[in-house]
Amino acid sequence: MKAYDGMYIGGAWRPAAGQDVIEVVNPVDEQVIGTVPAGTAEDVDAAVRAARDALPGWAATPPAERAARLAALRDGLVARADEIAETVTAELGSPLKFSQAVHAAVPIAVAGSYAELAATYSFEEKTGNSVVHHEPIGVVAAITPWNYPLHQIVAKVAPALAAGCTIVVKPAEDTPLVARLFAEAVHEAGVPAGVFNLVTGLGPVAGQALAEHPGVDLVSFTGSTAVGRRIAAIAAGQIKKVALELGGKSANVILPTADLAKAVNVGVANVMSNSGQTCSAWTRMLVHRDRYDEAVELAATAAAKYGDRIGPVVNAKQRDRVRGYIEKGVAEGARLVAGGPEAPRETGFFVSPTVFADVTEDMTIAQEEIFGPVLSILQYEDEEDALRIANGTVYGLAGAVWAGDETEAVAFARRMDTGQVDINGGRFNPLAPFGGYKQSGVGRELGVHGLAEYLQTKSLQF
Repeated sequence: MKAYDGMYIGGAWRPAAGQDVIEVVNPVDEQVIGTVPAGTAEDVDAAVRAARDALPGWAATPPAERAARLAALRDGLVARADEIAETVTAELGSPLKFSQAVHAAVPIAVAGSYAELAATYSFEEKTGNSVVHHEPIGVVAAITPWNYPLHQIVAKVAPALAAGCTIVVKPAEDTPLVARLFAEAVHEAGVPAGVFNLVTGLGPVAGQALAEHPGVDLVSFTGSTAVGRRIAAIAAGQIKKVALELGGKSANVILPTADLAKAVNVGVANVMSNSGQTCSAWTRMLVHRDRYDEAVELAATAAAKYGDRIGPVVNAKQRDRVRGYIEKGVAEGARLVAGGPEAPRETGFFVSPTVFADVTEDMTIAQEEIFGPVLSILQYEDEEDALRIANGTVYGLAGAVWAGDETEAVAFARRMDTGQVDINGGRFNPLAPFGGYKQSGVGRELGVHGLAEYLQTKSLQF
């Protein structure tokens, strides 16, 4: 176990204002692997002041120089890729290969994309007799989750820095160690003092102080819809902008013409990756009644193959929450075809890969975000019925459509009330906007649309 101290504020590691610490636990063996300071409102205030002081200089820095710092940051992440993967595996519990392929590699790709965008984006445009300037919105508060701990930091920090904003990051208390690694990479990349600041701490203390701070111009939050609602209310009181990436209950719609085996196997893999702790996971599989039994059998077989191949969920509270949903699914009449609420291991926060059949759209497991390795399979009568079920939740973050003909899949996807839809297993694109409809959030991340969240416009008339 290693005791980490200090907050990264104003370009240096400074002692925390208080003595309290947060214990970081390995979800595999439940052992404490480190401690970090539990930041207070005093720490948050120091970080925001540092960001505010650094803002004029960074905002005036030419975009080409900001791009150079982001490119150096990307290179620093590349050099640390192995350490990043090992750290995420230790504090989140994800298998090392997944940490290497996703938790380390995706943030590198995103950082690289913003290095290129910062160099090429037009921060000034002419329209009629006016010149429109795209200027940084100011000081950003970034409150990030534990499920993709480095990616979510980079998805906020990189566009903020590209835009000319300064930023204070409050990472999730379960996964703060990789955030410290990131701060070291920022420092080595030559980002000026105060442009990036890191405060570790508890959400109700440091997170709330950051969201409430009058020196913050934009709060960017990723997490639950319930917490996002509270942050939006706080921001509304000060008329400050918010960017919220919240919950999801995504539908994986398999149309009758689809390659059923491929659609089911990829769908199960999507739900089981990262132990189901993905807000965009396709946790509702919709299958036509004529192919339903075959799909259920395929899904049960696919899920059974995962067994020990998936890691634990992040902590005991999350494990108990997911098992509670599984028990509720059984109580409401869904049929277990794989997994169940029983603990697969005596030690660690593990949940069995679970598949439910005979799920109806009014069941809790079909409506609420479980955030664990749990798949619900629903039956539909025709395409209109499938669309109604797919759109029949308060969420609208992501989804998938499978069909024998791509045009058919696209036509269906265009009618889904969701921010991102994969067509026949479409691949991740770091330039494509990501964000939700309805209660899945406000705003977008990644690419040009993600950069725009951190900009405001000023028009000069001639």
